[in-house]
Amino acid sequence: MTDRLALIFAALLILLIGADFLFNGAHVMLFLVKKLATLINYLQFWR
Repeated sequence: MTDRLALIFAALLILLIGADFLFNGAHVMLFLVKKLATLINYLQFWR
């Protein structure tokens, strides 16, 4: 991955997170963080 492509992906991610905070009150981010916590707990079980 080139530096330019990485910067484009980073800018897109920041833009999407900003749009979530602006339009949805960060509900999508909260949902994703809860799912990530569930995944981490699931993976701990298999350790």
